[in-house]
Amino acid sequence: MSPRIHFVCSNNRVPTPLLASPIGALLFSFCLAWHGVMPAHANIDPVVPAGETFSGTWPYAANYSRAPGFSMHYVDEGSGEDTLLVLHGEPTWGYLFRHQIAHWATRARVVVPDHMGFGKSAAPAARTYWLQDHVDNLEALVLALDLTRITLVMHDFGGPVGMGLAIRHPNRVKQFVAVNGPMPLGQPDLLHTLSANASGAPWFQWIVSAHKKGTLLQTLGNLDYNMLSTLKLNGFERNEIITPSWLRAYTAPFPSPSYTQGPTGWALGFATGQHEFAVPPADVKQQLVEKPAIAIWGARDQTLQHRYFIPLFRQLFPHAPVHILPQAGHYSTEDAPEAVTALVLKFLQDR
Repeated sequence: MSPRIHFVCSNNRVPTPLLASPIGALLFSFCLAWHGVMPAHANIDPVVPAGETFSGTWPYAANYSRAPGFSMHYVDEGSGEDTLLVLHGEPTWGYLFRHQIAHWATRARVVVPDHMGFGKSAAPAARTYWLQDHVDNLEALVLALDLTRITLVMHDFGGPVGMGLAIRHPNRVKQFVAVNGPMPLGQPDLLHTLSANASGAPWFQWIVSAHKKGTLLQTLGNLDYNMLSTLKLNGFERNEIITPSWLRAYTAPFPSPSYTQGPTGWALGFATGQHEFAVPPADVKQQLVEKPAIAIWGARDQTLQHRYFIPLFRQLFPHAPVHILPQAGHYSTEDAPEAVTALVLKFLQDR
């Protein structure tokens, strides 16, 4: 067994199960890189201005909550008893759903948070960025806003974050929408499926390779430069929608390595086994699988391949509708925005 190593980063003792080497040196150098650029108290404020609209493509008012212990940005549009809680993944932010928000807000309240270290949220230096940390942050926001009758709309790692929230607060969740978003809920073959998917996914293979070479943090620390190649590696299809404003929207949260803890933390957590997938008690799982659900998936998703994740979804919801979008990739709200918008609206109208 590899020993557990602890190291001190900016006066915060961060417990991390590490391989003796080279991961210990890698994480320690990452810590130094963060604080070599900025002191430990830095990055407590978002780097993207609240009023930034990216040439009018993001017309939504900015809201902020300090409940998670940092400045967490969220969009809050529409009204009603029901709330769509819309969760992005790696390495995006709420901008991923810009085409859907206004339409969905005609049916319900739509709350779209940016995870810690993404979008218009802050990227605090003295924090860890594992899956369970994002669940903690989301829970704090949901409780602060007292959100109930939640429809979870989940993309990418927003899936496990949302399911972590659902396990903790099943009575607050009404239904589920998976948009290229895994829904781990203690399925018996979950870990086997995740491993099988990762073995054939260019993104996960790159993470493993870059981590072994010691280039993972350096590469993802330059997302202001290589964002487009990262999106393409995951499976982004529609080159014709790329404009200077579009690209600036996705790169603006990451102007320097000290602001990339969000995407770097997620990749590093995969490489080092830090992410903890919540396993629900039997009664909670039964309560959740009885709720309505729908899966929407891009057939060309290279990172979360539908041949692995749709069976996992159907294990939980055998009678739920599944829609495979043939021309869409990993970012199906970008590749097929009208289809995703319409499918979710119909799902809401039918319930």
